[in-house]
Amino acid sequence: MEEKGRVTLAHGAGGKQTSELIDRVFKEYFANPDLTGDDAAVLGLAGGRYAFSTDGFIVSPASFPGGNIGKLSICGTVNDLACMGAKPLYITCAFVIEEGFPMEELEQIAASMAVTAKEAGVRIVAGDTKVAGKGQVDGVFITTSGIGLIPEGVETSGSKAVPGDLVLVTGDIGRHGCTILLAREDFGIEADVTSDCAPLAGAVKAMLDVTDQIHVIRDATRGGVGTVLYEIAEQSEVGVSLDAEAVPVREDVKGVCGMLGLEPLYLACEGRLVVIVPEEHAQAVLAALREGKYTGSAAVIGRITDEMPGRVIMTTEIGAKTLLPPPRGELLPRIC
Repeated sequence: MEEKGRVTLAHGAGGKQTSELIDRVFKEYFANPDLTGDDAAVLGLAGGRYAFSTDGFIVSPASFPGGNIGKLSICGTVNDLACMGAKPLYITCAFVIEEGFPMEELEQIAASMAVTAKEAGVRIVAGDTKVAGKGQVDGVFITTSGIGLIPEGVETSGSKAVPGDLVLVTGDIGRHGCTILLAREDFGIEADVTSDCAPLAGAVKAMLDVTDQIHVIRDATRGGVGTVLYEIAEQSEVGVSLDAEAVPVREDVKGVCGMLGLEPLYLACEGRLVVIVPEEHAQAVLAALREGKYTGSAAVIGRITDEMPGRVIMTTEIGAKTLLPPPRGELLPRIC
């Protein structure tokens, strides 16, 4: 039950309550022409257009199959910049560390950040460190901010989807959320699932090398692909027709979701993008993605329509059409 007048965990889960919190508090007080609902702000500065973004990470456990909070913090900000078509350039990071946190694990986190930043082609250029008392922080929290240069002619936004566009995902979905859920060992389920956490600036460049006519690129993190599709539908005032059978989900993730009654479309990803592109460019973009290191299982999963604006309609495996339930409440497992 939602506690009226107070912030709840649902407000940080990436669904409807998160949007309501942003609208009620942050948009109300921070409103200005550059404030954005996209993954990064686009700023016109001397020398060109730049994307600028910041993100906080509080994942528990701090280390998980396929990565740790350090790798996640670099990937998250790099991918947010890439969603605006930008080449990521520089990153800053701030640590809040709980008293007693193992120094060896902190070094592993920093090492992962360095390796991931090098792969993504960004430099970590500044930061801040705070140590909190025992119990004030769950291990370690990291905030990263980044800036990147947007090539001339590239304009992506959640408000640019138009009827007739095709909806792509850059790979199988739900693995990160499933990995974190299993790593917490709350359910006694054993499955060999590894996070999809990855830097995707290279994948975005590969798409833009094919065409600059890409309307939307969004990072499917908190709330997963389903939440991203609802955000795009609302921003662009369009409908989304989703083909459930075309959505790539690994069998092990399907199995875990089946046992726990979870919808893979609402499980977090940390290395997957939702891409909306005109139909005439979709196959070329798809081919470019399938050549990539992290995007070999990219697929077309739906189409933008002018029917039922703000809604996502899903065609099930048996051919029935149903409304994908809008994201509400706390989306599990919490990944940030």
